[in-house]
Amino acid sequence: MSTKQQTIKNEVSLSGIGLHTGLKVNLKFIPASINYGIKFQRTDIADSIPIEAIADYVVSVDRSTSLGKDGICIHTVEHVLAAVGGLEIDNLLIQLDAPEIPIMDGSAMPFVKALQDAIVIAQDADRNYLEITEEIFYSDTKNSIAISALPLKNYRLTVMIDYKFSVLGSQHISLNNFQDFEKEIAPCRTFCFLHELEKLYENNLIKGGNINNALVIVDQPIDDAIKKKLSKIFNKKATDINIEPGKIINNTPLYYTNEPVRHKLLDLIGDLVLIGMPIKAQVLATRPGHAANIAFVKKLRKYMLEKQQKIPQYDLNKPSLFDINQITSMLPHRYPFQLIDKIIALEKTSIIGVKNVTINEPFFQGHFPKNPVMPGVLQVEALAQVGGILVLTTVEDPTNYWTYFLAIDKCRFKKMVVPGDTLVLQCEAISPIKRGFSKMLGRVFVGKDLVCEAIMTAKIVKKK
Repeated sequence: MSTKQQTIKNEVSLSGIGLHTGLKVNLKFIPASINYGIKFQRTDIADSIPIEAIADYVVSVDRSTSLGKDGICIHTVEHVLAAVGGLEIDNLLIQLDAPEIPIMDGSAMPFVKALQDAIVIAQDADRNYLEITEEIFYSDTKNSIAISALPLKNYRLTVMIDYKFSVLGSQHISLNNFQDFEKEIAPCRTFCFLHELEKLYENNLIKGGNINNALVIVDQPIDDAIKKKLSKIFNKKATDINIEPGKIINNTPLYYTNEPVRHKLLDLIGDLVLIGMPIKAQVLATRPGHAANIAFVKKLRKYMLEKQQKIPQYDLNKPSLFDINQITSMLPHRYPFQLIDKIIALEKTSIIGVKNVTINEPFFQGHFPKNPVMPGVLQVEALAQVGGILVLTTVEDPTNYWTYFLAIDKCRFKKMVVPGDTLVLQCEAISPIKRGFSKMLGRVFVGKDLVCEAIMTAKIVKKK
C-alpha cells in the first residue's frame, strides 16, 4: 500500500457516452494538491463548485451511484472511482461537460489507462488511512446481503454472489494485492440480465447502452416480441442480435469465467472511495450492490468521523510534560497573551495542551459584561501556541526561533467557552514541516464537547 499521497503529473482527457443519459461527455483528469481529495466538477454549468467524492453527497443508488449538491448531479461515478481507488490516487479533480460519467466499455480499464498516461506520482505528504480496529457489519436480510470490515493492517476485498441462475451460479473473488487490480479487476465489464432491460428502458435509462459496453445475460425464454424490443433498445436489426438462452447476447466471450463477480468487486472498490480516505481492513461482501455498498460506506464514514473526533484523555494525576515555566522559555508570549498552562502529551506529529479558563481573564471585562464568553479568536490563538510548541520541538535550539501564525482554514466554533471551563487543545500535523512551514489540524475540547476546530498554517523563523 502507498505510504505517500498520490496525484497525477499531467492533465489527460477522454470522451464517451453516458450509459443512462446517452449524452456525449468529455471528461478531464486534473492534478490536485495535497489533501485536496477526489472531487467532480460540471464544466457545462456556469460557476459550478466541485463536489467532493464522499457518501454525504450520494443522491441515488438506482443501478449506479450518483452524487449531487446544490441541484447539480453527476451520475454513474463508480467505475471512474474504482480506477482512482485501484491506483491509490488521493488527490484529483475530475471535470466533465455532461451529467454522467462515460460508460466507455463498461469497465474501469479506460480510466486506468488514461490515469497511467497522465503518470501517477507521489506527493510530499503521508497518506492517512482509516484503520479498522473492530468489526463493522451491514446486512440486508431481505435481499441476503451482508458486508463487513474486519481489522487488518492492509486492504483486502472478497466478494461472493449467487443469483440462482444456471448461467451464473455462485461466484467469488478476492483481491489481496492492489498491484493486481489493473490486470485482474479493472477490465471486467458491467452486466445485467435480459429481464431487467425492458424495465430500465421504460424508466428512461440505458439510452447509451449497447452490447459493446455491457454483458447482457439471457436468463429467460426468447420470443419474437422480446427480439423486437431488443432491436429497438440497441437500435439494431433483430437479425444482428444473437440470443441464446443461458448465454450472453451475441455470445460475447468473457475475460474470466467469473467476470461478473469481479465487476461486483470493481463496483465495491469505487463505492468505498466515498468514505473519503483509504482504509486498512479486510472487507467481505456477499451479494453486494450499490444501495448496500453506500449504506455500508456511510457506517464506515461515521466510524471514521468518530475516530477523528476522539476526545483526548485528560488525566489530572498525570504530570505535565512542559509546565508553565518551560512553556515560557519556548514561546515569547506574555501576559495577557499567554494562553496555555501546560502540555500533557507530545508525539512526533501531535500534541495536547491545557488552558484553564477563569473569570480573572482580562478579556472577560469587555467580552461581555454580565455574560462572559471567551472570544473564538483567542481559542484559535491558544491552539496556535500549542501548535507552535509542536513545531519548535523539531529543532535543536527552539529558544532561537520565532513562530509566526500565517493562515486559518475551515475554522468552526461549536459551543461557547465560559469561566470554569478547562480547554484541552489538540494539534496534529497534516503534512511534514518543510522549509519551516507547518500545517496542522487543531481541535479544542471542553469535557466531551468539541468547541472549536481549525486548520492552521505556521512558520518558524530563526531569530536574527
